[in-house]
Amino acid sequence: MLSLTTMTPALQTLHAVFGYNDFRGNQAAIVEHIINGGDALVLMPTGGGKSLCYQIPALVRRGVGIVVSPLIALMQNQVDALLQAGVKAAFLNSSLTGQAASQVEQQLLRGELDLLYVAPERLMTPRFLQLLERAELALFAIDEAHCVSQWGHDFRAEYLQLSVLHERFPAVPRIALTATADTPTRHEIVERLGLSEAQQFVSSFDRPNIRYRIVQKASTRQQLQAFLEAEHRGDAGIIYCLSRKRVEETAAWLAERGWDALPYHAGLDNDTRQKNQQRFLREEGVIMVATVAFGMGIDKPNVRFVAHLDLPKSMEGYYQETGRAGRDGLPSNAWMAYGLGDVITLRQMVDSGEANEQRKRLERQKLDALLGLCESTLCRRQVLLNYFGEQYSAVCGNCDNCLEPVQTWDGTVAAQMGLSCVYRTGQRFGVGHLTDVLLGKSTDQVQRFGHDKLSTFGIGKEFSQTQWSGIFRQLVAAGMLAVDMEGHGGLRLTDESRPLLRGEQKIALRKDPVSLGKKPKASQSALSSKAAYRFDSPESEALWHALKAKRTELAREQGVPPYVIFHDSTLREMVERRPQRLAQLAAIPGIGKQKLEHYGEEFLEVLVDFA
Repeated sequence: MLSLTTMTPALQTLHAVFGYNDFRGNQAAIVEHIINGGDALVLMPTGGGKSLCYQIPALVRRGVGIVVSPLIALMQNQVDALLQAGVKAAFLNSSLTGQAASQVEQQLLRGELDLLYVAPERLMTPRFLQLLERAELALFAIDEAHCVSQWGHDFRAEYLQLSVLHERFPAVPRIALTATADTPTRHEIVERLGLSEAQQFVSSFDRPNIRYRIVQKASTRQQLQAFLEAEHRGDAGIIYCLSRKRVEETAAWLAERGWDALPYHAGLDNDTRQKNQQRFLREEGVIMVATVAFGMGIDKPNVRFVAHLDLPKSMEGYYQETGRAGRDGLPSNAWMAYGLGDVITLRQMVDSGEANEQRKRLERQKLDALLGLCESTLCRRQVLLNYFGEQYSAVCGNCDNCLEPVQTWDGTVAAQMGLSCVYRTGQRFGVGHLTDVLLGKSTDQVQRFGHDKLSTFGIGKEFSQTQWSGIFRQLVAAGMLAVDMEGHGGLRLTDESRPLLRGEQKIALRKDPVSLGKKPKASQSALSSKAAYRFDSPESEALWHALKAKRTELAREQGVPPYVIFHDSTLREMVERRPQRLAQLAAIPGIGKQKLEHYGEEFLEVLVDFA
């Protein structure tokens, strides 16, 4: 049991400032531990409430909480939201003028701040460390702690220096937080940040409100358009592409078809990137088409979908990127289209990189794990959570494999045909040429190499070209074929293929609804985020839009994103409860004391009009 004396101030702060009556999951234990001066490593999914784990202790303890954050966007978003809640917060980064930065430093020294967000580069300067020695410090919070791992997916060299905080300020508690860290990365965080004595709090990585769906690429743009039109008209979302060119082409293609889509990648000038990001944060229904340069630190809670048009580089990247959907807890979608070409491209990128062989081997393993998720016939959530060391034995009922159980077929003979063709053509050709041989097509290349004389020429005519593409893709995923990166992406046999070729082993392959000409049932596949905004009457829906309009009006007046006024989940509670007095409005989650004072009357006016 948590002691009353310890937790009463924390609970009072949670209710008065943030408008919530209870902590969720491990939050209460983490908050108590930090308030009492302990160090902690916190692993919690995106949208799970990590920020409160250091914000509440910083408000309860004496002094200022120093938050190490890697991105300017994250600092700005967090500070905007905290100021709305009445918290004395500020940030120090390169976006401030010298005069503005000096003013923040003076606030720090005068004890006028509850929370100060700082980039690691600034934090580690001798001048700033000396400044901290003159201030009263409540805690250090190291956000996005996986950035310390050189084997992780988002390494930042400056994070390696953060162990100095423990050396120079041994009495100040530290809390390191991340949403994406497998077991080796966790060990590295502990070692590099000097957290061997820290208590570890590992929450479930599950995001039950997110629906995972993975499809094989057929006509990617048309697949994307069908997904958006069926489930996300008017919703905010993020679409990830691997290349800058694909980002710009996809954004332009969507814009031509009436979608409010914007591009974002590192090749755009800074002004354009900032303008597009601000539109995404501050307007409703904007779709951002981006490389992975966009996303970390984006705190927009009502992103209703994340779509991948190309395969990410790792399971960690996929988990982190999909976790940007549905941070408010309302139903959201993670949709991805992928093909064997993605695997070849990513493996070429790994093998042609400048990393040492140990690092390349790790990156190949991470890519293989993600490919395994794509090809699995099991519950997507089981595979995803098991990767992070979390046993999830039940089926989730909220992924494509659960909702539309995958049919399999005995692909032993077809696989033997494909593997034999790879062997007899010299283990150096890609899927296109191999399929031509199997289908008996006498192309110029087939004739030039004499492959029309092989025993495998024409033996696979019972399958279509699309089906052969799926067969080869699954053989790569099963580890029976490898992509030869020293050549031009040709396929070669692995040792794992021998038992199958010798007839000692069978293989079950999944039936691909796209490649077999079957369409998924719309009633099952369209578990859309529309559930987040479904109401029981036209009047309720009209009230919802009126409340959103009021929120947008207030946000524009102050130059902040609408969600820092109130989250969608808070507006939805207003629609369902229909409060008519301030006391009733105060009982709704997400409405703290300051927000009630600032916005209560204006939202009550809308609610009373509809009563």
